[in-house]
Amino acid sequence: MQIKLGKLLALGLTMALTPTEAIAQTLNRAAPMNFQGRYLMSISDADMLASAYVNGQLGPRDGRDALSVIPLGGPVRDLRAYETEATNSVAGPPVAVAATPDGRYALVVETFRPRPDGDWQNQRFSDLRHGNRISVFDLSKPTRPTKVQEMEIAERPDSVSISRDGSLVAVAFNPQGAGTETPLAIISFSNGRLGQPVYPTVPRLPKGQRLIHAEWHPKDNVLALVNEDAATVGFVRVTGQANTFELQPWGNVVQIEKAPYMARFTPDGRHVIVNGLYWGRDVEGLWSEAPRGSVVSIRLEAGTQADGSPRHALVSRAMTGVSPEGLAISPNGRYVVTTNLERSYLPYEDDRITWFSSLTLMTLDPQTGQLNRVADYPFDGILPEAAAFDASSQYLAVVNYDFFDDRTPGGSVDFWRIATDPLNPQPMLVQTRYSVPVKRGAHSMVLVP
Repeated sequence: MQIKLGKLLALGLTMALTPTEAIAQTLNRAAPMNFQGRYLMSISDADMLASAYVNGQLGPRDGRDALSVIPLGGPVRDLRAYETEATNSVAGPPVAVAATPDGRYALVVETFRPRPDGDWQNQRFSDLRHGNRISVFDLSKPTRPTKVQEMEIAERPDSVSISRDGSLVAVAFNPQGAGTETPLAIISFSNGRLGQPVYPTVPRLPKGQRLIHAEWHPKDNVLALVNEDAATVGFVRVTGQANTFELQPWGNVVQIEKAPYMARFTPDGRHVIVNGLYWGRDVEGLWSEAPRGSVVSIRLEAGTQADGSPRHALVSRAMTGVSPEGLAISPNGRYVVTTNLERSYLPYEDDRITWFSSLTLMTLDPQTGQLNRVADYPFDGILPEAAAFDASSQYLAVVNYDFFDDRTPGGSVDFWRIATDPLNPQPMLVQTRYSVPVKRGAHSMVLVP
């Protein structure tokens, strides 16, 4: 067999190099980035600048509210968002969009209506009217998301969640809205169509208190109900069908920490994780001078109560950055991330502003529910309200509401990765150079795996 001189010299050169040097000369030097899943979905509120929370001034509008779909699977450098109009609002927890388990449909709730046309310099946050709609979008062609249904519901919906089999939708409402005596709707869903909403009595919820989030259990017809005012999480089993849904208490109510905002179950359904923002009327500026927040872990069915019902137990907590609005759990159940607003949303002239936001990474023991805070990771961005792990649990997408540099239009979905030092296996978060532009005001996001 003959070997050409050039190949022989190349072979000899490679053999003379160390393995690391040989790899460096033969492979692309770019860091790995293989974000796995079918697509990411985010929604954007184009009606207000982040600083409107503080000074009330909505600022110039950035077009219309949007649902953005980012198909995955191709080279990360080629990812792009495909958008369609979808009325929504950032003024609530970042759980205003949900996807059916099969990924075919997306549901979006409207907390506040779109702002009226007119002189933006005189439009204020207090001018916004309560929303009362839920919309269904067909995602069978992710590059052409299409609205297929829009239905009126009670005013000011805060959150939307879809059951494990995709047949039931739960919507929680802010008590400052109107049109119902109870702050929760259960809606049947079949073949891409919503049925008529049912507003069942919510047990153990005092009238007027805010049920800020209702989240379905991943394996059972059970809802976690987050009470912002009382700082508790309760659980109910949903029974009945069509127009006869009822809620039955399931175990005890768990006392948690100040100003809880949203709940996420671990993939195996054994634990539920809840963030605490430490906002309130007894906090300076309600939220603008809040201290660091927290995350708690609750083990479901940790024991049995005297009446035979399950006993749920608070088992762990970890500190986060300031105002950890967003909360994500990796599909393997081993990582928890919060997206921390810090004070990035304050007006530029406010001396309290932080010219950064941050993420907090925690490890989670799937068996015990124990949380271990790793570190905070500051980055250049405004009001990051949501994050989503990829299907491999090795990468993270984070929504960025706006940019400090006003020359950069819109918002973005930015990509991070879980990294380790081979000599020190403690995980860490590293921001990559990959980012997908979306409409300004991105605030809620989910992955369709």
